[in-house]
Amino acid sequence: LYSGGIYFLRKQQYDIAFQFFNKYIDCATKPLFALYHYLDNDKMISKAAYWSVYCGYKLNDPKITLHHSYLALKDTSNYCLILQYLSETYLMENDSVRYYQIISEGFQKYPTFPYFFPRLVDYYSKRNLFDKALRVCEQALAIDSLNMNFLFAKSTILLNSSHYDKCLKVCDQLIAINDSFPDAYLNAGLAYYNQAVEIEKNFSIARKQHTKVIQLYKCALTYLKKYKDLAPKQKKKWALPLYTIYLNLNMGKEFDTIDQILREMKN
Repeated sequence: LYSGGIYFLRKQQYDIAFQFFNKYIDCATKPLFALYHYLDNDKMISKAAYWSVYCGYKLNDPKITLHHSYLALKDTSNYCLILQYLSETYLMENDSVRYYQIISEGFQKYPTFPYFFPRLVDYYSKRNLFDKALRVCEQALAIDSLNMNFLFAKSTILLNSSHYDKCLKVCDQLIAINDSFPDAYLNAGLAYYNQAVEIEKNFSIARKQHTKVIQLYKCALTYLKKYKDLAPKQKKKWALPLYTIYLNLNMGKEFDTIDQILREMKN
């Protein structure tokens, strides 16, 4: 039964493969085999359960995925992958509580595994729980201080929570590690740009701090031009900020060019 399951698994016939693995596990509960205590003594039970979970995951069938999940979690060699399959399943079922529990456990047990970190940060960020998202980044960076993904996530959280000076420090650190990483320039440019826009929202303050606003736009321009060069296709991210900057810096030629780009994007 187990070999049959593996055979159909390799054929990517996941529905048939599940039937084999399910029957294998089901045998352990039959009276005929009761004296063998297979659920406790058969090391292949957890393997079969893992593959049954995998089959359900590939079939996008939550019922099948969860059917033997308890036994599958005893397969320690594939524990991080099981957590990934379960989190995807709970997300599919809109079970945000269990989804959060799984990705939290996944990150705590496997902080460098690429699946859990970005989803846990995204979970907190979407709920404006920036302090918790930042704490996740700090935990990850304590393990790998030069990890680009961890640093970029931290810079994005700091940008979204208006900690612009701290964001700029992280962006400069990213650029020092890899000066061809586009999004570091984007976040740095937006850190300056957002400060200028926030000042300009208050007309009376903007008049008094006009020089500062202009300086912020100039700093933003340096980074955003670099981002545009590195990511020319990302027009939705750089076109509008550059439009505002060129307008405020009276850069007529550049303004006309970016204005034309925005018109083409609308069409």
